[in-house]
Amino acid sequence: MRNDKQNLIVDLSFQFALQVIDFVETLNSQNKKVIPLQLLKSGTSIGANIWEAQNAESKKDFIHKFKIAAKEADETAYWLKLCQASKHYPSPNKLMEQLTSVQKVTSKIISSSKSSSNHQIDESSN
Repeated sequence: MRNDKQNLIVDLSFQFALQVIDFVETLNSQNKKVIPLQLLKSGTSIGANIWEAQNAESKKDFIHKFKIAAKEADETAYWLKLCQASKHYPSPNKLMEQLTSVQKVTSKIISSSKSSSNHQIDESSN
């Protein structure tokens, strides 16, 4: 069962997804087609995978879901960089800053989860 207490990365990724939706709506209103669809998929998938990780069946499953979220964040960064580099797209600078925060926290969670898993394995082999 999901634990709905305050969770920094769940909140960050959810707020980021909402901002992605708003940015995509702006792009759609400018008749942009391909990048908005890709950005919407990858940008909202980050939070969906983090949300799903909250009910992981094991530590390994938890880490796996966070790794998928990290990959989706990398893809999202690519689409945002394309927007940033194109003179035909509005600046995604605010989104890029938010994404960096999500990536840093996600990376830290993956790293600390791996470390605690390795520590448990070391203890059980003694």
